[in-house]
Amino acid sequence: MASAPLPLSAAPIRFGTDGWRGVLGVDITVERLLPVAAAAAEELAHQAPNDLDSKIVVIGHDRRFLAPELAEAIASAVRGVGLDPLLTSTAVPTPACSWTAVQHRALGALVITASHNPPEWLGLKIKGPFGGSVDVTFTAAVERRLAAGGVKVPIADELQRFDARREHLEGLRSKLNLEAITAGLKAMGLRVIVDPMHGSAAGCVSDLLGTDAEGLVSEIRSQRDPLFGGCPPEPLAPHLQELITAVQASGREGKPAVGLVFDGDGDRIAAVDEQGCFCSTQQLMPLLIDHLAGARQLPGAVVKTVSGSDLMRLVAEDHGREVLELPVGFKYIAAEMLEGEVLIGGEESGGVGFGMHLPERDALFAAMLVLEALVEGGKPLGARMQALRQRCGGESHYDRLDLRLPDMESRRRLEELLATQPPAEVAGQTVAEVITTDGVKLRLGPSHWLMLRFSGTEPLLRLYCEAPDSDRVAAVLTWARGFAEAA
Repeated sequence: MASAPLPLSAAPIRFGTDGWRGVLGVDITVERLLPVAAAAAEELAHQAPNDLDSKIVVIGHDRRFLAPELAEAIASAVRGVGLDPLLTSTAVPTPACSWTAVQHRALGALVITASHNPPEWLGLKIKGPFGGSVDVTFTAAVERRLAAGGVKVPIADELQRFDARREHLEGLRSKLNLEAITAGLKAMGLRVIVDPMHGSAAGCVSDLLGTDAEGLVSEIRSQRDPLFGGCPPEPLAPHLQELITAVQASGREGKPAVGLVFDGDGDRIAAVDEQGCFCSTQQLMPLLIDHLAGARQLPGAVVKTVSGSDLMRLVAEDHGREVLELPVGFKYIAAEMLEGEVLIGGEESGGVGFGMHLPERDALFAAMLVLEALVEGGKPLGARMQALRQRCGGESHYDRLDLRLPDMESRRRLEELLATQPPAEVAGQTVAEVITTDGVKLRLGPSHWLMLRFSGTEPLLRLYCEAPDSDRVAAVLTWARGFAEAA
């Protein structure tokens, strides 16, 4: 898959929904990264809770080109502002840095990663001492420090390293009955095929399940490849043909399988069912809600973004759980997890967090709970999801289309039209309700809606649709594209 043309000049340093990202060698250079890391570390120290007596900043990185070297570089920047960098000894999933920041009572963590972005990208994520992403007020304070200027001289010295990967996996083991999961998978005859997309979650599922799972768990695309096979390490169906093919081949051999896939830094998850059908978080979240509220009987509300499937709400209400619907972005879910009792929170793009764990997306923990749910229900993923849909609201299908508009003026005109004259009819169906939590969501019926939402800074329109059948999803998205292009 071809990447977008590279920019000719660096973009201003601005933090997005989860960190600062850009093109390596253009936006992300050592000269630009060092002051950002220094400002972030200083702000972590400045905003540290009163009862946190620490100077430690955990530093981690993914498997991207130059990520290990840049992690070492920012360690010198952290030391240059009088703090103590603690560097991971290998590439790790980003949630491992969040976990170890809590366990080491650190000021927080700085992670060199570009998550699911294309291979030429890199960036920096900031995690707080609570084990999740810092909020927009924090990153705004970091930007103010950068604007104020001043020289912070990096101090090179021998680096203190630690095995964050091992500590994270040990933490997950303490929350799971992995022996029961392995035994249950064997009893079901269900294989597990893992696709880490060449990212930093490689080998983690096998290590968690251990030697008892030999022959049960296999991996594809587990070696480090900074080009990620030529496509972004994002768990979307178009990027997963190798996994889909492997799952289908296993089924033809009489060995049904479930595919688990992680993004480049291991905080997003998707799956492939025994038929080779892609299962996004829109399908996995209802399954996890059903398992955690039902079999595990864990307390708390369900938090979903406005772009999440109605099936999440239907399953939650079937268990008598409160449902909170928030704007798109895991930062809103994390804030709710810090404030109230949350069973599970998730977004359609693959991030899932759990109140019993961290206010953070942790795809490995989510994957283990998916396997636990399949074992508990005694059915493979596709069959389990079909039964759940029949019990809680019938068939539903979902898809998303990203539409690049000609320019920012086109975006402005469309935004104004949606704000003042939202469509009264979509693809021949009357709009029953207009919801403006984030963008414009047009409800057309039960488990049937269209949502139009703009990117934060680009002339990019995201179109989301859920409908009772896939043909209707396609028809609504085609209508929405025509509406947007004609505005």
